[in-house]
Amino acid sequence: MTEEKIKEDRKLVGPHSAREVDMFWNRLIPGFPRHPAEIKDMNDMRMLIDGYDTGIRYMDDHLGMLMEELERQGIEDDVMIIITGDHGENLGELGIYAEHGTADKYTCNVPMIIKMPGSKEGHVDNELHYSLDILTTLCDLLDARKSDDWDGQSYASTLTEGKDNGRDYLVISQNAHVCQRSVRFDNWLYIRTYHDGYHLFDKHQLYDLKADPHETTDLSDEHPEVVKEAIETLATWHDEMLSKMNVPHDPMWTVLKEGGPYHANGHLEMYINERLIPTGRTEAAEKLRERHPHEFK
Repeated sequence: MTEEKIKEDRKLVGPHSAREVDMFWNRLIPGFPRHPAEIKDMNDMRMLIDGYDTGIRYMDDHLGMLMEELERQGIEDDVMIIITGDHGENLGELGIYAEHGTADKYTCNVPMIIKMPGSKEGHVDNELHYSLDILTTLCDLLDARKSDDWDGQSYASTLTEGKDNGRDYLVISQNAHVCQRSVRFDNWLYIRTYHDGYHLFDKHQLYDLKADPHETTDLSDEHPEVVKEAIETLATWHDEMLSKMNVPHDPMWTVLKEGGPYHANGHLEMYINERLIPTGRTEAAEKLRERHPHEFK
């Protein structure tokens, strides 16, 4: 993060953008003194990061207390411990601050730490997995029955032998703040936006996560062949999912037919009149009017 990027991000729009960290507003949230109202400079950014780190430290301290209790009881080597999370957090990526609001690496990449009897000590797995893969993995480890209609792919041999057991690609989704589906494969992240959540995202975005881990440079125009591959992969995944589902339609289209994602549905007129126009972002306001005319009917 740099002062230059913050300056550019302050031109952007959308919930939890640099000028509106509190959803649509630049106000301090009671009870969250470490949470800045907006990101004006690197001092605000440090405040945001320090607050996030404080939350991680709090959790880490309490996990340590739990580990100490297991050790006190003499059972620390007899239990399986799984530490994971439900989502990550955008901290400036894609112009979003302090929200898990997109189908990208920073919202969807979560920790997975497993300690158990018989596991390969100190092994780091950098392969691609879904969180739901843990269910089939546990069934294999515990010799329990698995259902044929589960989507999970076991990586039990990764834990016991250190073998690579990752997927060729992942499809990750977001329907609460935006409507997006993304394909994560090789070094690439392709993002397809169906509803931009008032962020004016392009329909297609492509990032090289190895060269650009914080998703700052969209390469979709420079690498149309990679975009084509990702679109084909997404279409194949979509067909497979629909063929296995017990309902006749894609749930994302239900969200879209309802007007869009929950956190960006019915708020645009207020956001334009009370925030964008008073802060001089009239050009973006007009683009949002053109893109979301149903919000003004």
